[in-house]
Amino acid sequence: MPADRPQVLVFDVNETLSDLTPLRARFEDIGAPGHLLATWFAGVLRDGFALTAAGGYADFTSIAHDGLQAMLSRLTGWAGDGEAAARHILDGFAHLDVHPDVPDGVVKLSEAGYRLTAMTNGSVAMTERLLDKAGVLHRFEALSDVSGPRCWKPAPAAYHYAVERVGVRPDQALMVAAHPWDIDGAQRAGLDGTWLRRGASVYPRAMTPPNHAAEDLQELADTLAAARP
Repeated sequence: MPADRPQVLVFDVNETLSDLTPLRARFEDIGAPGHLLATWFAGVLRDGFALTAAGGYADFTSIAHDGLQAMLSRLTGWAGDGEAAARHILDGFAHLDVHPDVPDGVVKLSEAGYRLTAMTNGSVAMTERLLDKAGVLHRFEALSDVSGPRCWKPAPAAYHYAVERVGVRPDQALMVAAHPWDIDGAQRAGLDGTWLRRGASVYPRAMTPPNHAAEDLQELADTLAAARP
């Protein structure tokens, strides 16, 4: 880690802290293949990014709902109720858990003196439920989502909004995310960046490489706690 230690760690939420794997079963519940989860979620991000690039905005739930209905309408042999199916899948977000490494990692970072916050393309309400269920909500100083700046990460304004809410400059913050596009965006916006690999082994060469990498939050917490004066 650099000589100037970050004051604040800014966490992405979806897939970085939360485990989306149980949503596969929600797809299977409505008669769709579970593997469509990855395709659908990538489409949600695509459409959120596209709106931001064009100067528009819609929230995660609206884009996710529309994406589900469009996907199911094209699914060969599927003839269910698209509205009910979309509601069933989206309701699954309220029942997700964090990855197993998250609670201990968060506690260790907090007790080492790091200030913790989160910035999500999802919603603050969803993040609150997730972190409260994991017993670590009180460890976070603030939770932010894209409804504030009305643009999705990786737009620079989204990261600047998150750090401004906790009173630090971008260069005093470290973005922690499982998505390379999030690390690239954060570093272009002036933050430091740590990529949580979570089993991935290849970082896209077209994107700004991460300044740091760790397999999971436990590994990152061990490294940062050891570096803390």
